Amino acid sequence: VVARAIGRPPRNRGQIVIGARDAALHYLEDAYNHGTAALGWQADQVAREYINSRGYGEYFTHRLGHSIGFEVHSEAVNLDGFETHDTRRIIPGICFSIEPGIYLPEFGVRSEIDVFMSANGPYASSPVQHEVVLIKSG
Repeated sequence: VVARAIGRPPRNRGQIVIGARDAALHYLEDAYNHGTAALGWQADQVAREYINSRGYGEYFTHRLGHSIGFEVHSEAVNLDGFETHDTRRIIPGICFSIEPGIYLPEFGVRSEIDVFMSANGPYASSPVQHEVVLIKSG
């Protein structure tokens, strides 16, 4: 979160985004643990419902995530129920982002993790951030 003239944004919006990100990751873990196929649009829906239930649904204005390959935005499954309604399965060997956000007129907040779907389930490729970090600019 970058603070400028708007001052310090309310902390809860960052926590809502983190909660949505974690809810999507838990959905993927649960699907794997129960042996069911996770679909791109379903992961998006989990995060979208989390944000919507906290009153910010209209401010989540992009898909939850995209596949990552040789290009940052690759051609495999996207976590998308917003732009394209991706019905493809999230299968082992796929890497993708989970990056929900809330974008208000005054400021926006997003949290991203990159995930590899291994044969043993989803694996976040770096430590998962649990707190909002305020970055002061100017």
